[in-house]
Amino acid sequence: MIIGNLQNSSRIESLHSSFASLFSYVKSHNFLQLPLGRTNVLGDDLFILNLEVDGADAQTQPLEMHRLYIDVHIVLEGKEKIGWKAIEDLSGLSKEYDAAGDCALSSDRPTTWIDLLPGQFCIVFPEDPHAPAVGEGKIRKLIAKVAL
Repeated sequence: MIIGNLQNSSRIESLHSSFASLFSYVKSHNFLQLPLGRTNVLGDDLFILNLEVDGADAQTQPLEMHRLYIDVHIVLEGKEKIGWKAIEDLSGLSKEYDAAGDCALSSDRPTTWIDLLPGQFCIVFPEDPHAPAVGEGKIRKLIAKVAL
């Protein structure tokens, strides 16, 4: 897991071949003025989901895991908490991996929480079970999907 601010994204852009394209695209578009939904940047290799969600309850939000994509959560408005737990410490899955949705779920509780404010991001890799979108009220955010 990597946490940062968009203004400092250049420090981590060399970690994946699509990160520079992602952060350049995000910084050059006002997603608050764009419609909700999917935006293709590099087709299925890099796309952005522009979302508005109701904040979920920390006690019930499951941990999710992906195999095909890195998730980059970027907050546009509101405050988002994201929970994390080491994959090695999971006791089991509440939903087996579904390849079509690239997602498995665990009802384990996170051991670590981070708060994200507008302009901040969190990068979660396949080894990072995470519980996103925890908070109160509406959260406007982007989830970039970066193919491995």
